[in-house]
Amino acid sequence: MRGGAAAVKSGSRPPWLGLGAAVWLQVTGGGSSTFALYSHALKVALGADQRRLALLGVACDVGENLGLLPGVLCNRLHPALLLLIGAGACLLGYGTAWLLVSGAAPALPYWLIWFALCLAANGGAWLATAVLVTNMRNFPLSRGAVAGILKGYSGLSAAVYTELYTGVLRDSPTNLLLLLTLGVPAICLLTMYFVRPCEPSLVETNAEHVHFMFAQMASVLLGVYLVGATVLDHVVTLNNIINYSLVAIMVLLLFAPLAIPLKMTLFPRRKSPSESSECSDNGHTEPLLPSSSESNLGNFEEYDSMDIDILLAEGEGAIKPKRRRPRRGEDFRFREAILKADFWLLFAIYFVGVGAGITVLNNLAQIGIAAGAVDTTISLSVFSFCNFFGRLGGGAVSEYLVRAKTLPRSVLIICTQVVMIITYLLFSLGQRATLYVSVALLGICYGVQFSVIISISSELFGLKHFGKIYNFIALANPVGAFLFNTLAGYVYDLEVERQKAGMVDTDIACHGPNCFRLTFYALSGAACLGTLLSTVLTVRVRPVYQMLYAGGSFSQPRSSAH
Repeated sequence: MRGGAAAVKSGSRPPWLGLGAAVWLQVTGGGSSTFALYSHALKVALGADQRRLALLGVACDVGENLGLLPGVLCNRLHPALLLLIGAGACLLGYGTAWLLVSGAAPALPYWLIWFALCLAANGGAWLATAVLVTNMRNFPLSRGAVAGILKGYSGLSAAVYTELYTGVLRDSPTNLLLLLTLGVPAICLLTMYFVRPCEPSLVETNAEHVHFMFAQMASVLLGVYLVGATVLDHVVTLNNIINYSLVAIMVLLLFAPLAIPLKMTLFPRRKSPSESSECSDNGHTEPLLPSSSESNLGNFEEYDSMDIDILLAEGEGAIKPKRRRPRRGEDFRFREAILKADFWLLFAIYFVGVGAGITVLNNLAQIGIAAGAVDTTISLSVFSFCNFFGRLGGGAVSEYLVRAKTLPRSVLIICTQVVMIITYLLFSLGQRATLYVSVALLGICYGVQFSVIISISSELFGLKHFGKIYNFIALANPVGAFLFNTLAGYVYDLEVERQKAGMVDTDIACHGPNCFRLTFYALSGAACLGTLLSTVLTVRVRPVYQMLYAGGSFSQPRSSAH
């Protein structure tokens, strides 16, 4: 047993308890996805135009993806400390926005609100880094499933908050911001003990597959329920008792993943010597994959006399050993990863795909109004559910592709980029009849890319410095969002001025397809570029996946070059 580790009662499984707690943190930390619900209130309180409002959406994107610092610290600090920092950021950030919208501090400047939203969204990045890195390491053989489940629940965050917004908070942006201010820190404090690094099991079992399947089905059930509850709320008028009952059922469904560790405790099974159920509280994690040097030392007798002399000289300090450059599939340092073309291909794909998708989400309220759909909650719920379905399905389908066909996960990105080309052209029509179909397709594609890129980066560059590497790639999201949101806001405001020419009406809303048509043409062109980049990446990494998944499961990196 390692220092600081404590024996765990027979039959319990802390990694699964941590995964259940991570579900709550992913849902809670996705508050930045609710920007469309309170964006109009911010616009009115600040007296801002669409360009300035779009930049507030970019602030959320910047904060949500500015995860380099938590990525660096995740190897040095216990996950509970990361969660505590994230909770503090959400308290300060959302609290400042609440002061403005509630009227308690009406004189707050625009730059302070921009910084506050960035800080609040960055709190979500601390939460996401803590739970994602910890659980990817706790389940190293099921990376696609773990990424799909956690990012899937994160994608449902907007739908969960929408249900609370309509059912309990009485459609009040002020109440929503107050919930984010106090609710996120409260959930962090309640769950931080359970998210901790554990000794990973390096043997795949049928029970583990069943448990992941249960978690996936539970999340699907929650997603279907949320869509049904949202539609029901708009079809019939619900009284307070029914509204609170719907929220209570939603909370019970969020507890579903905790049934796995409960079942393990009540009905323990005999563990093989290769399995472990110990958790470490000291934050130290050992390499999950043996390095090539370890495997080479196991074949010491194969060295000739010159190799032996060199090894002895290194041991005596006569010469300094030269570190061999890692191959794709092994653990890369951050400075080694950024020298690889695959790293920057992933960055560019993320820039085009996710950056463009978040632009639509940030402007969803105005896109709906332009198409004649005033109520944003239905569009947001549809996007949230399809985003969740894409994240969960992307993880599950990509697992099948790599295990059964040894195809790179990036094949899915090619498919989604092609669909996004068509989707943006549907958006450009500006018709209410095609709005929800377009939102649904975009949500699925957005979600697939989100979860698949996480798994690809961990497989190509390893898990040891995964937090730092992935969070740098994620910076492509706000960079893309800034570029595309600036374009969207500029085109929108030009159309508003054109529609107001010669009119006395001071309504600042834009109506008709011309409000975003040029923007969607540009996004469609960007998706064409993303298709090309994804194809290049797939061709490059195909041999890597054939090596990593030889025999249908994740294998150790080979000592031969590839």
